[in-house]
Amino acid sequence: MTIQPTFPASPDAQPAAEPARVTPMMEQYLEIKAAHPNLLLFYRMGDFYELFFEDAEIASRALGIMLTKRGKHQGADIPMCGVPVERSDDYLHRLIAQGHRVAVCEQMEEPAAARARGNKSVVRRDVVRLVTPGTLTEDTLLDARSNNYLLAIARLRGTSGADRLGLAWIDISTFEFIVTECAVGEVAATLSRINPNEIVVADALYGDTDVGPTLREWPVTPLTRDVFDSSTAERRLCDYFAVATMDGLSVMSRLEATAAAAAVTYIDRTQVGKRPPLSPPSREAAGTTMAIDPATRANLELTRTLGGERRGSLLDAIDCTVTSAGSRLLAQRLAAPLTDSAAIARRLDAIAAFVTDSALRDDLRGTLNAAPDLSRALARVSVGRGGPRDLAGLRDAIFAADQALAHLARMVQPSQEIASAMAALRRPSRDLAREFERALAEQLPLLKRDGGFVREGYEPALDESRNLRDASRLVVASMQARYADVTSVKGLKIRHNNVLGYFVEVTAQHGDKLMSPPLNATFIHRQTLAGQVRFTTSELGEIEAKIANAGDRALGLEMEIFERLCALAVEASEDLRAAAYAFASLDVATALAKRAVDDNYVRPEVDGSLCFAIEGGRHPVVEQALKRDGQPFIANACDLSPAPQQSSGQIWLITGPNMAGKSTFLRQNALIALLAQAGSFVPASRAKIGVIDRLFSRVGAADDLARGRSTFMVEMVETAVILNQASERSLVILDEIGRGTATFDGLSIAWAAIEHLHEANRCRALFATHYHELTALSAKLPRLFNATVRVKEWQGNVVFLHEVLPGSADRSYGIQVAKLAGLPPSVIARAKSVLAKLEVRPRAHLPTICRCLRCPRAPPRSRRRRARRRNCSMPSRRCIPTRCRRARRWRRSTR
Repeated sequence: MTIQPTFPASPDAQPAAEPARVTPMMEQYLEIKAAHPNLLLFYRMGDFYELFFEDAEIASRALGIMLTKRGKHQGADIPMCGVPVERSDDYLHRLIAQGHRVAVCEQMEEPAAARARGNKSVVRRDVVRLVTPGTLTEDTLLDARSNNYLLAIARLRGTSGADRLGLAWIDISTFEFIVTECAVGEVAATLSRINPNEIVVADALYGDTDVGPTLREWPVTPLTRDVFDSSTAERRLCDYFAVATMDGLSVMSRLEATAAAAAVTYIDRTQVGKRPPLSPPSREAAGTTMAIDPATRANLELTRTLGGERRGSLLDAIDCTVTSAGSRLLAQRLAAPLTDSAAIARRLDAIAAFVTDSALRDDLRGTLNAAPDLSRALARVSVGRGGPRDLAGLRDAIFAADQALAHLARMVQPSQEIASAMAALRRPSRDLAREFERALAEQLPLLKRDGGFVREGYEPALDESRNLRDASRLVVASMQARYADVTSVKGLKIRHNNVLGYFVEVTAQHGDKLMSPPLNATFIHRQTLAGQVRFTTSELGEIEAKIANAGDRALGLEMEIFERLCALAVEASEDLRAAAYAFASLDVATALAKRAVDDNYVRPEVDGSLCFAIEGGRHPVVEQALKRDGQPFIANACDLSPAPQQSSGQIWLITGPNMAGKSTFLRQNALIALLAQAGSFVPASRAKIGVIDRLFSRVGAADDLARGRSTFMVEMVETAVILNQASERSLVILDEIGRGTATFDGLSIAWAAIEHLHEANRCRALFATHYHELTALSAKLPRLFNATVRVKEWQGNVVFLHEVLPGSADRSYGIQVAKLAGLPPSVIARAKSVLAKLEVRPRAHLPTICRCLRCPRAPPRSRRRRARRRNCSMPSRRCIPTRCRRARRWRRSTR
């Protein structure tokens, strides 16, 4: 969302003879606001962040808070609203979720310092941070189980319209930094894989007719052209990472470097000079991950269901991780399955090690469960938003690394991935952890400004200041007892607040007594409330000054110690990042091992062939849902491997009734392939899969009214993507192609699509349909195999057996399914009547049935005469043999 603040004068206001005088505070506000025109300005005033003018109106509507007024500007009332500083994170989260961006303006000095410069001086303020969706670090603003990516996109104009895009995405809460290139046609699939929370692009690219519509589906922040200047990209990257040349960073193309420089420039601006210690950019080469288009991700419900919920997705079904970092890494692996069989095997080796050793797995998971989120704690410390508990988290994570290493030492021959994790866990300095343990107290506050987080005895000067402060407080306690004795008011109390400081408080009935001689010489009246009267004394003022000085000095020393400890953590950030990734990878391996043991998953064989052989395959999400209800899942086999003397994989044409499980069968095989290449065990009794380069799914029906697309148009667009992009190494699952239009239009489209998949794409595919006429293609297309889902009729009802067998179906049992859905009995009866009439009516557009014995649709001998005028359901040349006179006459009539 782009916010353009304007400050219009009231239409009823008359022009003033002279410009209205602007107060110093408002003058300061307008100056800061002018420097950040497209953001909501949180302007710190005491314990509140205030918003004015249009910002206040927008925030009031978005947050549901009261809109008030404060003075006038140019003759009009100034709208104002505010949020408490202590609850600002909650309000920021709500604003960011609605697409707003916020500039946080803090007081840079104490009010006393401003008063020392003069009565009309304003407290110095400045913007310390720009809060945008892609630059969050606080736990309260982030989903612990999801990455929060900022993505920058740069474009390189090519000849003949072959433009290339450079992409760089960063999660500043975990320091991840990745770059890659893609074609314009691949940007939608790449965006759906990365799932960025914010995209930054140049103004020109945002308005581009080819890329702009795709970008506008995401939260986009257009930036000026200079941010994407390729001539300065390398210099900006070297400056950010403090290196002399790009040789010290990853090898990148100029386009990737341009996108990377734009990303770090945006981070530098939003963090106002506090640079998070990002990992050096990691280059992702083209083709290293399985390509999955947005429609396929949505149809397969990989990380979110079609309703947008995590529950019910594949990620939710297999996620047994015990750490937030592990959950994030598992989501990354599901979003980007590998295409390198050797890398897949390394992940599977790690899982296999924990499958065979359940005691080690359980012990290690217990240690991981107690470990904090190391990467995000380090991120907060690095950008100055951390607290004492974040430092304690770094300390505890290093100690947890020692415990994890002790468990892993029991392995005789650790796999390559586990060995790498063990090496990373040894990297952080144990001296750093011991220093943090020596410095931090047992009980830690959430915020550093609350103080009291440094252990007693760590810093002698701090202990001295604390003792002076605490001794002064004992003096206040003794003074309260003495005042109570002198005044004979047992309820007299000495209290403190930020306005009056220390004061003497008595009930209203004793107020007159303290204001009367001789006590009025000692007690000076300060404030009268409904039930209390407050006083001060000169002695109390002196004690207050001593306490304030001692307390301020103690807090100042604690802040210095905190900054020193944070600097030590930042210096060790590279080793801490490596340990954080090691924790996450071990968590994923042990979690997938637990899922494999609990749900009887097996290790898949993944190689470079075109094989696709699944035995006893099951749908991981549906199986868990049935298990909760105490029902078994019916496993099925699927073999799309090339037959002998064939060079390409098979296509299965699956027919069968509604509700029989065709869509589940299609999805489960796609999910098994995806899990295998993500490096997970799979729900099957055996699985051998040749690496799949692209996964396509066209399942379900939905419209896209925002783009003016009907359900059928959406179906055709998705089918077009598949037919244009699928290769021999791809896996395609198609369900009910052509059902959104007239019967014979749909049949023709489905027919042609199958032929194209077979002849042009030559891919492995599963094609479910209710067009039973398509089964005739198995005689024409050698790699097409007919399969059907078994059902049984019993006393007028249909029983779904959910078994996929060779063969074809001739009925869809739609009326029986409609009856199960609860359609009124009168509708069911009428539907049966209409169906009976339609089944006996001849259709002139199909050839009459042939009585030749070679016709595969020929009726039995006893019915051949009656069948003379019936219609053949397989309008192909194979249906009518060439030696049949009726066939020759029909063929001549249709030429």
